[in-house]
Amino acid sequence: VQLVESGGGLVQPGGSLRLSCAASGFTFSSYAMSWYRQAPGKERELVATIISFGGITNYADSVKGRFTISRDNAKNTVYLQMNSLKPEDTAVYYCNTRRGLTNYWGQGTQVTVSS
Repeated sequence: VQLVESGGGLVQPGGSLRLSCAASGFTFSSYAMSWYRQAPGKERELVATIISFGGITNYADSVKGRFTISRDNAKNTVYLQMNSLKPEDTAVYYCNTRRGLTNYWGQGTQVTVSS
């Protein structure tokens, strides 16, 4: 399993970013995918999850209405569209998939929201 995130960067409050996670090494369309984030000094937290064939999604309360998770099974890629970004969204964002009790992670991409 390999997960490679991209799309992070520096953005002003109220701005938008789209993160991408390219997956390989497994049958992407068969598994749920998630985005997590970890801010300095804080625990890693679940941001959003999408099931294997899209449709059903789940979000942390802190991002509902601002973030959208989606996937393209033909491209083996999961996305996180982040709108109305706030300084408290600053964190390293990680792509995740799970097999039973085993979690697989990407290297993370830094998102910084600051004026």
